[in-house]
Amino acid sequence: MPHDLPLQLLGAALAPVEQEHLLEARQMQALSFAVHIPLVCFGIAFPSMVLIVESLYVRTGDELYRTLAKRWSKVMIALFAVGVVTGTILSFEMGLLWPNFMATFGDVFGLAFGLEGFSFFLEAIFIAIYVYGWDRMSSRTHLLCGIPVVIAGFTGSLFVLSVNAWMNQPSGFRLESGRAVDVEPWHALFGNGHLWPELTHMYFAGYIVTGFVVAAAYAWGWLKGRRGRYDRVALAVPLTVAALAAPVQLVIGDWIARRITDDQPTKLAALEGLGPTTKGAPFHILGWYEDGEVRDGIEIPKLLSLLAKHDPNATIEGLEAVPERDRPPPINLIRFAFQTMVGIGTLLAALSAVHLFTWFRRRRFVESRWFLCGVVAAGPLAGVALVAGWVTTEVGRQPWVVYGVMRTEDAVTGAGGIPVGYATLLIVYVGLGAAIAWILRRLSLKPLDVPDEPPPILESHGAR
Repeated sequence: MPHDLPLQLLGAALAPVEQEHLLEARQMQALSFAVHIPLVCFGIAFPSMVLIVESLYVRTGDELYRTLAKRWSKVMIALFAVGVVTGTILSFEMGLLWPNFMATFGDVFGLAFGLEGFSFFLEAIFIAIYVYGWDRMSSRTHLLCGIPVVIAGFTGSLFVLSVNAWMNQPSGFRLESGRAVDVEPWHALFGNGHLWPELTHMYFAGYIVTGFVVAAAYAWGWLKGRRGRYDRVALAVPLTVAALAAPVQLVIGDWIARRITDDQPTKLAALEGLGPTTKGAPFHILGWYEDGEVRDGIEIPKLLSLLAKHDPNATIEGLEAVPERDRPPPINLIRFAFQTMVGIGTLLAALSAVHLFTWFRRRRFVESRWFLCGVVAAGPLAGVALVAGWVTTEVGRQPWVVYGVMRTEDAVTGAGGIPVGYATLLIVYVGLGAAIAWILRRLSLKPLDVPDEPPPILESHGAR
């Protein structure tokens, strides 16, 4: 084999060719993110919820808590296994679909992906010990084995989100002959102003999505007549966790909005559909962006300026401040995704307020049918808000894959066959969905052996 063949192949992949499959490549990446991100939420939040329930067992000796934690741990490892598959697919897509991005900036964010790998292996080891350690160690030791799972779920998301934050505010390098040089990866990844608001936003989203999805399943069972003590606890724990996180998310959203205002003003203008630079910019609810303005929307004067800069008379840069080729297309998709996220988030916060008021005042959740129907709806709606938020983030950054530095069209592969890969990806995800649905159904049909009443004496419980 000639020595220059690998270079010829790499050059073909990175060659500036017409990208007739650019849209398909973006759709493939979007599909994989939409499938993987809800699983990331469960990786962040579900281990904590399992440990909360098991800690109640350790403290009280009530077998109901142990039964619930044990069942949830089986769901946890099943979702972790699916997340491994979807995460691996995403890793391959980064290299196969966006080779120029990886070749140019790999030295900047490679550290984060390496650290994420360590987090993954740590999580895999301890999640296996935790799930298969029931009845093989003392209850306190078993509980301690779950703590690394919680930590690894957080650090894994931290390292991946540090890359995304860097893509939104690139720093820690300089370009020379098309390559990143003088790289400072720690500064680029962890000294980034976008990291901490983005990480906090995603972390709370993990608890909101996981809490409401799990609560929705048990609220549905409650409506169907399954109202034992087990069902009450299984509903109350995730619902309370989600309800505590949802109102805080509104405050974090304000934090992110101010970062976007300072660092990505064009994205902010796209979220509203603001054409000209405007002092005291309004905000439109619904409506349709066309010819530089929002039509048929409900206008709230000066609200965008107030939200973005906490000043109703502040000047907000419009889309017309940059050339048309530097504006994120399509504007209406970004507006719809953003308003969907904010609208659902507000509804979830309102539902949470009702639950928290009732819980802390009466030590029970609202058992009315309308409230439980709202909890059932909150599960899928939380997932929709999650995906809409990432559409807002990623599509709003377009046409840049690295904001202001590299365009998406310059990062995509020049290789063919993307439509075939797209079809194959759809088949794989349909198969994964069917497999996890089958597993979860089998777990839900397994009979329970739990006491109807708590033990008469509540005290610390040692080794079994």
